[in-house]
Amino acid sequence: MYVNVLPFEASSPAASPLRQRAVGRVALGAMSINGQTRPDRIAESGSMRIRLPRGEGCGLDAVIVNTAGGIACGDLFSVEIDVQAGSVVTVATPAAEKVYRSDGPVAELSVKLSLGSDSRLDWIPQETLLFDRARLARRLDAEVAPDARLTLFEAVVFGRAARAEHVTQGFFEDRWRIRRGERLVYADALRLEGPIADLLKKPSVADGARALATLVHVAPDAESRLESVRQHLSLNSGCEAAASAWNGLLAVRFCARSIEALRSAICPFLLAFRGEPLPRVWLS
Repeated sequence: MYVNVLPFEASSPAASPLRQRAVGRVALGAMSINGQTRPDRIAESGSMRIRLPRGEGCGLDAVIVNTAGGIACGDLFSVEIDVQAGSVVTVATPAAEKVYRSDGPVAELSVKLSLGSDSRLDWIPQETLLFDRARLARRLDAEVAPDARLTLFEAVVFGRAARAEHVTQGFFEDRWRIRRGERLVYADALRLEGPIADLLKKPSVADGARALATLVHVAPDAESRLESVRQHLSLNSGCEAAASAWNGLLAVRFCARSIEALRSAICPFLLAFRGEPLPRVWLS
């Protein structure tokens, strides 16, 4: 598990009180039987659960649920998804994941994905919402077979719009590492610390946007989809996006003024890109 604990300057001389923190882990293995994807292994512990709603088609839909109701300071969570040869899996979450204010410790989330030959995994959780003074370190590692197809989508929102909240202080680190055929093909890191709202106002960072999203697609035909992807970027006045492709990868970045503007852009985009409906939890 990725560990990154940074010193915290407390607002008072008193040390942060010790609290019982949430620790959760889920692991799912999927295998193909007669052209149908079925669960091969399920493991749950702590406050993490995984549910498999009945879906249409030959693939397997999985929903990750955090029964702790969010992520607080010092919480530790891990997710492992193993998609075996020929399997098709879609992973989502039932709602936005809230990251609450921290009085010091950094919460950690580790995601490990493995894709076997001729498999497909769509990792499309709903957005992560950071409260003011939230502190979160997140790491995603993926091992992808050369002929497998992986779609990763993650969105993060800074501050609760309904409360006109800004992240005046906080910490957010997001690290992605994708290996294809045991070779590192994609490495990305985002790190924001301190007055995040002020950092996001800088033109070189987000130019005032408060909702960011990234899609990375790894597949044998990823580069050939670039022009069609650009045509499906139906954006609005509150959201900007750009797409690029190289070395068997396709990446799309979204930058929006609000979660509403982001969702109005990404929902039709994901629908067109995947060629099938979004998981039902996205519509609830």
